[in-house]
Amino acid sequence: MLKKIHHIAIICSNYEASKHFYTQILGLEIVREIFREERHSFKLDLALNGEYIIELFSFPNHPKRVSQPEANGLRHLAFEVTNIDEAIKRLHYFGVTAEPIRTDEHTGKRFTFFNDPDKLPIELYEEFVEN
Repeated sequence: MLKKIHHIAIICSNYEASKHFYTQILGLEIVREIFREERHSFKLDLALNGEYIIELFSFPNHPKRVSQPEANGLRHLAFEVTNIDEAIKRLHYFGVTAEPIRTDEHTGKRFTFFNDPDKLPIELYEEFVEN
């Protein structure tokens, strides 16, 4: 029945800051940007390697949501990277601080966490490509 995750929807508090973060820092590609006049809301469709993955919304007067990693609900958004050290260097270049790298005790893979402009937790998970 289910084939794959189609997209993840994120409501941000500062549209321009989040747009900059997801496109310029993380490098996601803009598929479409729409201002929905009736909702006073932007909708930004973003892709990774040509695959549509995130809808970024801005809504006026949206309620706050708890976003600590152990809170009930969505825990974090994870992206696979080939080289976690290079990915962290890129984040640091843009002033984004990542937690110290940890190693998954079950897979032996390295990972780290950092936050988007609204403190949403994002994980980088390293997968080495076999030669």
